[in-house]
Amino acid sequence: MRPARHWETRFGARDFGGFQDCFFRDRLMDTARIAVVGAGVVGLSTAVCISKLVPRCSVTIISDKFTPDTTSDVAAGMLIPHTYPDTPIHTQKQWFRETFNHLFAIANSAEAGDAGVHLVSGWQIFQSTPTEEVPFWADVVLGFRKMTEAELKKFPQYVFGQAFTTLKCECPAYLPWLEKRIKGSGGWTLTRRIEDLWELHPSFDIVVNCSGLGSRQLAGDSKIFPVRGQVLQVQAPWVEHFIRDGSGLTYIYPGTSHVTLGGTRQKGDWNLSPDAENSREILSRCCALEPSLHRACNIREKVGLRPYRPGVRLQTELLARDGQRLPVVHHYGHGSGGISVHWGTALEAARLVSEYVHALRTPIPKSNL
Repeated sequence: MRPARHWETRFGARDFGGFQDCFFRDRLMDTARIAVVGAGVVGLSTAVCISKLVPRCSVTIISDKFTPDTTSDVAAGMLIPHTYPDTPIHTQKQWFRETFNHLFAIANSAEAGDAGVHLVSGWQIFQSTPTEEVPFWADVVLGFRKMTEAELKKFPQYVFGQAFTTLKCECPAYLPWLEKRIKGSGGWTLTRRIEDLWELHPSFDIVVNCSGLGSRQLAGDSKIFPVRGQVLQVQAPWVEHFIRDGSGLTYIYPGTSHVTLGGTRQKGDWNLSPDAENSREILSRCCALEPSLHRACNIREKVGLRPYRPGVRLQTELLARDGQRLPVVHHYGHGSGGISVHWGTALEAARLVSEYVHALRTPIPKSNL
């Protein structure tokens, strides 16, 4: 197995040829060279799935930012699905189930602590009874049930609630855990900002675009835009159960090292600087749900830009330029729900890559003419 390395470069696009010679001079002719652009939870999980599902391939993750500087590192990491209007519900459920099963296996293993994955129980509460009292994901999480009247007394402004146990995936631990697996299977990481996917041709046979908001430029996708999320990370070790307002705007998520309080949902806002007024509003809303949070200390502010799109883009595209072709698999646009479905969508992206690889390895029949 080739030792894994991490490369940092500042060379231009034309220098990728030398990079190719250095990287792949000893590769077998039938080794598929795959570049994954983006190193958030979507990019890293896609790279792991490709390594597992695609035989005889080399995988390189290319990004200008790696953990702890990605959007995923800000996410609270609770597995509670968000609905994508342009994606069939049965598909969303499959993605969530595959992700839940993947993380549940980790939570029940010796790797749980290193990976930052654990079970957490709590309540989702509503100020009016929702149209769907039992959501599509109810039979995937554990112990889903309607809250009792006695339980609802804790939240006097709310009339309906759901109690269940789900998983929390803490990306500051999970992303390095994924990177370790990628490198352990012979993968590479390269710190480099990509301005155009054609920069990767001909050094790579297939490019997987997991660049999130970067796809506005890299894929010319005007459908994707930022939804700004600001959260607070506080010390409140006595808080053991999650509490989530059904709107998804206010939430209290206990973790291993801190409790995450949220949040904001500011469409089209690119500002990554914390806003003091946002922080005051978040703390006020969360204290209304859990008054003991008035005693919380060591408050830290975090901001991330969610890559929102009406539906996750999971599709192939064959780019063509000057008689050259570059197969691309697009995998982005998860918005607020990336961690809840990341493994399921990564498996699907890896299957698309596998189909491309199979096509590249299939000889073109000679014409009889």
